[in-house]
Amino acid sequence: MKIRLAPSETKKSGGELSFTLESLLFEELLPHRTKLLHTYINVLQKGDIPTLSKMFGLKKEADILAHKKDIIHELTMKAIKRYTGVAFDYLGYEDLNEKTQQYIDTHVILFSNLFGPLRASDLIPEYKLKQGEAVADIKTEKFYHEHSAHLMESYLAEDEILDLRAGFYDKFYKPTKPYTTLKFIKEGKVVSHWAKAYRGIVLREIAKAGIETLEDFMKLPIEGLSIKEIQTKKNKTEIIYEIG
Repeated sequence: MKIRLAPSETKKSGGELSFTLESLLFEELLPHRTKLLHTYINVLQKGDIPTLSKMFGLKKEADILAHKKDIIHELTMKAIKRYTGVAFDYLGYEDLNEKTQQYIDTHVILFSNLFGPLRASDLIPEYKLKQGEAVADIKTEKFYHEHSAHLMESYLAEDEILDLRAGFYDKFYKPTKPYTTLKFIKEGKVVSHWAKAYRGIVLREIAKAGIETLEDFMKLPIEGLSIKEIQTKKNKTEIIYEIG
């Protein structure tokens, strides 16, 4: 089973190792990633504050200038540790034991707006790119759909898929084979914070249990959640959880 996860806008600073673009998932993407990264760095070097503000999704000039750096020469850390949004906070990767971390490293695929599909263990630098914003004239979701969707199809051919991403990331890649998504509701409504939180909690519990199939996942008790409904439409099965 492979688990797909969206990135977060917020990221941890720092790192330990040098950045090697060639080491990321799918070596076939190297020329395309190189093109996008060079375009991104060119915008960083030549773009004015309004341009960078839009691309970063930031308003304060000091925050914008703090991200105006040559990320190729920045230090890296695992992608799963780099992101610090709500889902990642509730996952608590660094508090998990080595076996559980290894499960996440080998089972989770992240979808970066800048780097495209990544293994959880892929080493990336800190960067800033607002979801849905273009890099110069490149819409990254369309760019990576064109160049990596077929690679994802082959990569996931033998695996069941649990998709924990937000709907926006279907623009990067939407499976043609059966896959399963989760929806979290509280008092009949989707609450964004708790939807993100439970993505992290569910992933943590899956990893701790070493779940390898969707059948075993369905048997996994998760505190605070109860299955309300299961809906299947075409190749997508959605499990709707009630929070509380």
